Amino acid sequence: MGVVGAHAERGWGRNIHLPALSALDDFEITAVAGRTMDSARAAAGVWGADRAYDDAAALMADPDVDLVTIAVQLPSRDGLVESAIAAGKHVYSEWPLALDAPTAERFARAAREAGVRHAVGLQSRHHPEVRLLRDLLAQQLIGEVLSATLLYSLSTPEVWSQRYAALFDETKGVNHVAVVGGHSLDMFQYAVGRFTEVSATLTTRIDRITMEETGSPLDVTSPDQIALNGLLDTGATGSAHFMTGGPRGDGFRIEVHGREGRLVLVSSDDSLVGPRFTLTHETANGTPATPLTVPAEYRPLLGTPSPVSNVAQVYKDLAESIRTGTSSGPDFSTAARTHHLLDAIKRSAKTGSRVILP
Repeated sequence: MGVVGAHAERGWGRNIHLPALSALDDFEITAVAGRTMDSARAAAGVWGADRAYDDAAALMADPDVDLVTIAVQLPSRDGLVESAIAAGKHVYSEWPLALDAPTAERFARAAREAGVRHAVGLQSRHHPEVRLLRDLLAQQLIGEVLSATLLYSLSTPEVWSQRYAALFDETKGVNHVAVVGGHSLDMFQYAVGRFTEVSATLTTRIDRITMEETGSPLDVTSPDQIALNGLLDTGATGSAHFMTGGPRGDGFRIEVHGREGRLVLVSSDDSLVGPRFTLTHETANGTPATPLTVPAEYRPLLGTPSPVSNVAQVYKDLAESIRTGTSSGPDFSTAARTHHLLDAIKRSAKTGSRVILP
């Protein structure tokens, strides 16, 4: 396999993808591609790759590369997903997959037509407690679900490195709606069901930040407060509120109310992709909440709950998909559905109307 966007010292790829891949027997990192040949060679030494390229197209043309991981942020990813598919390579793309749902749908269609398997970095659904919550709801532990609510609060500084400037630009595709909303809503929908219609409000409360390197101000156009409600495919009501900004955040709280009780999932901190969770069960008669022990079959792939283990699970499922030709998620179709929801949220906020999901 080859990695586009490998770095020798920092980044999500270096800190998460590399240890995940190193823990699995299914993959061998053959080649890496970087911005310059010097950076690519440095990354190759760290990633254990035999070949280094300063051109992603050359990596994709390498006959010994059968899977391409695209660990490049969306604003710098133009053409990479399409090029990998056109080269006949299986693809793992980081989230967000695209700027919008039509583009994500186009990628999914192109991959199907090319016969290549694909995965997208929406790995938070692999938290053990999230998977357990999904199964307990399917088993109707709390009876018919009446409503499901997601709250997520994230503390954020007001001084940022220029590397993160795109986060505050609503046009770049890696802002809070796409990244915070995308990861969280995929995890939420995986557990409680998909939104079929949605009404949303977006606003920007922190409208200016400071660039660390220069001390200059940057005007913020990306919303930092995201609120939505609607109906789920189960018929239950669903709602979510993402609150970013300020010195403190409490992370995730998911409450699912049923006719016979309530399930509550709470995170230990405000990390978007790496929190520890506690899942509790309350019965309808008002008895105290009971913490649920995660059964052994939900044990994380690498033994300890972590983003590395969750990403490793995506890779393991992708390897099985490549071997058998069966579909596994999260893949490009998963990404397209999440992009449809994000597009609906933005359209609803802009028009003030309720939007029906496809």
